[in-house]
Amino acid sequence: MPISAYFKAGLFVVAAAAALFAAAGTMAVPGFWAYLAIFAVVMIVSFAALDPDLLRERMRPGGKKPPLSLRVFSLVLFAHWIVAGLDRGRFHWSDNVPDWLQGVCLFAVAAGYALALWAMRVNRFFSSVIRIQADRGQHVISTGPYAFVRHPGYAAGFLIIAASGPALGSWLAAVLVVLFSLPFLLYRTITEDRILRAELAGYSDYAARVRWRLLPGIW
Repeated sequence: MPISAYFKAGLFVVAAAAALFAAAGTMAVPGFWAYLAIFAVVMIVSFAALDPDLLRERMRPGGKKPPLSLRVFSLVLFAHWIVAGLDRGRFHWSDNVPDWLQGVCLFAVAAGYALALWAMRVNRFFSSVIRIQADRGQHVISTGPYAFVRHPGYAAGFLIIAASGPALGSWLAAVLVVLFSLPFLLYRTITEDRILRAELAGYSDYAARVRWRLLPGIW
């Protein structure tokens, strides 16, 4: 991997920390430190354990810049970090999340990232965009979490997004990120499943064996 990839990943973690702590006006928010620690560990594990070719695909899908939709998604994440900082450190609009629930949600965020890393570990075609990767020899993956649900990456995304606001101790940040992110993830799940059924050899047979898109027994 080029040095610039490590630099960008580190810069993203630093930018997340700056959004939280600058908005809060203080660094004395333990929950923020725990959240950022999870984020930093995810970045380290990604570079240490994932296929470098997959990382390149995720950063520049198909050799191109990420689409506008992903950049808007990143802006929503930063917006909810800023709101959480303002809420916890300055204005206390909705920072009455119980400590036990904040702890549970921090664990849920970590579990969501662990699921996403597991999915990326077994699926070298886990791109950041919806595309059939003929250039990379894409084929159906049915091992690991794909033996239970067809889109474990999106399942992980739903879990992370739902838990992120309460993990930061802000109900307002939770509402913001859920309202502006979950519909996008739902659209991506439905669209990707339809495209894979239509264009990826063997996917329809796989979908007949693994019925559930995101959550076994529900959908």
